[in-house]
Amino acid sequence: MKKIFTILFFGLLCNLSFSQYLKGRVVDASNQPLPSTSVYYDGTTLATLTNENGEFVLAYNSKLNRPLVISYIGYQTVYIQQYSPDQPLIILMEVLENKLREVVIRKDRFSRKEKMKIFKERFLGITDFGMKTVIQNEKDIEFDYDEETFTLKAYSEKPLIIINPSLGYKITYELVDFETKFSCLSINSHAISQSYYAGLSQYEETKNSSKIEKNREKAYKGSVVNFFRNLINGVWGKNEFQLFAKGFLTNPADHFTLTFENDKYRVAVKNQKLNSNYIASFGLLYDGEKSQVMFATETIYIDQFGNNISLRDVTFSGAISTKSVGDLLPLNYGM
Repeated sequence: MKKIFTILFFGLLCNLSFSQYLKGRVVDASNQPLPSTSVYYDGTTLATLTNENGEFVLAYNSKLNRPLVISYIGYQTVYIQQYSPDQPLIILMEVLENKLREVVIRKDRFSRKEKMKIFKERFLGITDFGMKTVIQNEKDIEFDYDEETFTLKAYSEKPLIIINPSLGYKITYELVDFETKFSCLSINSHAISQSYYAGLSQYEETKNSSKIEKNREKAYKGSVVNFFRNLINGVWGKNEFQLFAKGFLTNPADHFTLTFENDKYRVAVKNQKLNSNYIASFGLLYDGEKSQVMFATETIYIDQFGNNISLRDVTFSGAISTKSVGDLLPLNYGM
């Protein structure tokens, strides 16, 4: 089993300046150095390899509150959330044992092809960029469909290798969770009631050009991360997101109260007392495209970079929900 200390999700465009460095040493159980070990911040292109002594140096910034990921073939991946440039890290890697995954895959009436189609639609997205994005090791993905709860889950013991030619990135993605619920016994996308995925990722830029830069800007505009960043910064308007309540344009300040605590934003959502599983529902309009955002709780948390920490408590539908990993950008984009 992988060691997961803290899991955070998704990325955001931001500007960061690094003036300090995080240092450490990676060793095995015999205290022998592990050279060429990958060390990177989750969701970014910020990465390095250990030298022949197992040592590494990586740029550090206190605002970049992302898990540090340490990965080496044949060893358990380690994720560390708490680290400081004042305290060098000694990271012990344990040999990865070949164990069968504990989840039991049940037999059901749907084919692997049908499940893969839904997985790629919800995970990669159905935008032009998402449709052109490729998972190189699809064979490593396993599926489980629970016919009693109408729920499709996906698993992979190996990181997914994702190639996004439109945005110029190769993504190594550790799939932690994938779940899509249907309103009935179906594998049809029209019957999806809720979809959710989570993981940790490393981005590697494979190419760049003026066209790719335009594609990256297009991917960000109108995205979920764009919405949360605007929410915490109070950015709304005709050229940004507009918020609607019960079909009418509304003032976001009447529905959201923000406080900053413990390096993240606490967003209090005013309860609309809906007769549903959600406490509030809003229409969104961005560049003429309509979407909907629904909140299951009165409080959610968003980090300084616009990452929604309360993932399961917020659901999107409409145009904004068509953007997934195929439109996702690394945290350090534009720095």
